[in-house]
Order: sequence, then C-alpha cells, then structure tokens
Amino acid sequence: MEGPRTRKRARLAWDVPSTPPEAAPRSLLDVAKEHSAARAPSPPLRVDDREGHYVFNVGENLTPRLEFIRCDRNVNINDKILSKMGEGTFCRVLECWDRQSLELVAIKVIRSAQRYSDAAKHEIDVLRHLARNDNSGLRCVRMLNWFDYRNHTCIVFEKLGPSLFDFLRRNNYYPFPVDLVREIGRQLLESVAYMHDLHLIHTDLKPENILLVSSENIKLPEKRNSRDRMKLRSVPKSSAIKLIDFGSSVFDNLGHRCIVSTRHYRAPEVILGLGWSYPCDVWSVGCILIELCTGKTLFQTHENLEHLAMMESILGPIPEQMVRKANYGAEKYIRKGARGARLNWPEGAVSSESIRVVRELGRLKGTVDMYVSSSRTEFTDLLYSLLKYDPAERITAQQALRHPFFRNSSHE
Repeated sequence: MEGPRTRKRARLAWDVPSTPPEAAPRSLLDVAKEHSAARAPSPPLRVDDREGHYVFNVGENLTPRLEFIRCDRNVNINDKILSKMGEGTFCRVLECWDRQSLELVAIKVIRSAQRYSDAAKHEIDVLRHLARNDNSGLRCVRMLNWFDYRNHTCIVFEKLGPSLFDFLRRNNYYPFPVDLVREIGRQLLESVAYMHDLHLIHTDLKPENILLVSSENIKLPEKRNSRDRMKLRSVPKSSAIKLIDFGSSVFDNLGHRCIVSTRHYRAPEVILGLGWSYPCDVWSVGCILIELCTGKTLFQTHENLEHLAMMESILGPIPEQMVRKANYGAEKYIRKGARGARLNWPEGAVSSESIRVVRELGRLKGTVDMYVSSSRTEFTDLLYSLLKYDPAERITAQQALRHPFFRNSSHE
C-alpha cells in the first residue's frame, strides 16, 4: 500500500468545459442525415435467448428509425455497427444512433419477463418524477423516451461517459486525487439530497451507477521510480457526473425490511434487519468516497458476518443496542450472554482465511492517511459522519454538503 503523498502540484480545475460523448463529429452527422431520409426496415423476428434477452445483429434497427452505431475514432465513421454497452440481470444496454434527433443514445432493453417489465415501468415513473422537478437535468440521467418493442420495454437515455467503476478498472484502480473526489462527492451528495427531498431513496448507490458525463480524460505525472522514469495516470478531464439506475428506487416508508443495496455498499441496519430509510443511501456514499480515493472497495466481502466484522475492524464496535435488536434472520450473527450482545466473531467465521483478512484490516483514519496528503482531517471526519452505525445519528446528505471538507480548497 502506498504511503502519504507529499509532493505538491498545482490544483487542476476538473469542471472545465468538455465535449460530451453524444456530440458526434460533423462528418458523422452528415452521413446520418443522408441515411435518415429513408425509412430503415425492421429486423426479422427472432426468438429471445433463453434468459429472455433481445437478440440482435450488427447494423440492425431496434425500431424503424433507430440504428446501432459506435462512435470510435479508430474506425471509419461511415461504419454502422452494433455496440452493446453492458448487460445485467434485468437488461442489455445498447448504444444506438437515433435517426430522428441525430444523436447517440443509450437504450436499456429489458428482458421479456413480466416481473422485469413491471420493474421497468416503475423506473420510468421514478424517472418522470425526477425530471419534473429537475429542469436543469444536472443531477440524474435524462430519460428521452420509452417504448415497447417485441415484448421488450425499451428506455431511451442520453448518452453519457463511463461509470466511475469502469474508469477505475481501466486504469488499474488507480485512486483519484482528493480534489477530484471532493468535486465528485459534492455532486453525488447534491443528487442524493435532491432525491431525498422528493421522498425517494435510491437504495443502490455504487460506482457502477454513477456515470461521468464526458469520456474525456487527461494524463497526470505521478512520481519517478528507481530508474527515474516518469509514470502517468489517467483522470477524468471533467468531474461532472450523473446518477443512473433507478429501478430499485423507492418512496420513503419507515417500515422497509427487505434487503437492499449491493453488498459492498450495504448499511449495517440493512444487514441486521432493523429497517432502513434515507440513511442507507448516505452510508453508500461514504463507501464510494473512500473507494475513489484509495482505488479499493472498503468492504470486499460476500458474507454477512464477515461484513459486520470488517465494519468493526475499520470503524470500531457496533453499538450493542443495534446488535441486540437484530431480527430473526440476523440472529445467527449475534452472540448474547451475561455481558451483553456482540458479534459471533471470530467463532462464527467461515474460515481461518476470513479471520486473517478481517484482522489485517486497518482503521479508517489510517487508510485515509496513506492515500490523502491534504484535507485528510476534514475528509476523515466526513467519512466517519457518513459511516455512523446508528442511522439516527448518521449525517444527512444536506448536512454533509455543509461539511468543512467541501469548503476546503487547499492544494494536493
């Protein structure tokens, strides 16, 4: 693990104007206009794959006015090829060229099963609700349209850049500079506060669901190695981000009991079955911010008891009143005795390897000190406020935006 960085450099302005990914080159627009004059045929009918995903071929149309195209500087822009941007449990996301608006869009094609279609309709309702109250369109991805096509619900979105996760992965999980983490964190908290003001809880905040608006990046010199060779790292040119994936978003209800959030960003009250509300989003934000500044997932685990033990190793003991109130589904993680309730750890560990991993984890403050050279005191204090065990004591998104960390403009 890398030690503190002491070298000074001029602070970069990440919010510089940049070319959004959907802005196609002039020559591509000319080509598109030529082909848009004629109505393109629909592809032949095909059976969905065994998982219910829509089956497509290169160069085909999703509807008579949409054709798939990849905007890539390394290929001839006259090529019309299919681009699958991603695939998940519920859908495939396809990059498409909209013949009518002459712009690149991202289309989420939902699997042809009723439960997935119902979830898609719920997401459409949430997106409409968000759009009605956000005329600027700066906080959440814009839904441009939606339609049903061959038993698939399709949602059309503006085309954005890569997710924070994809950007980190492509750069070998090299951490972001603290100034960039600050700007991304501010926008993320603004988006979460906006949703909470509308009585909505996202419930699945993670780097995969936060997209950079632009795909542009810049190279920064890092440090010289023993052979005096300069290393370069990529960082986003602009810090502008937007939230995506509102299929799991719900309107507030203090009685929520189901399991929500992707494992690594799941709050302790969710694991312990204590019910959840707005604070579960705030916990996820804390996990995301520390991941951006270290390049590593804070809670890298796939098992509940180990997850709780990791929390105690990094943040200190879970309050006994929370442990004692764990519901019947989480009781197996708890040991109750004359001295009170505590985690059944390490007795309940699944392996000696699990015990070793938890034991080797450092405290949160020490981790921040290893990666952050400026604003470390403010950043650490913010993280502890976002990662408070008791959701009633956890800072809100609006309160977090007033934290000194976001007023600090010192150089890294």
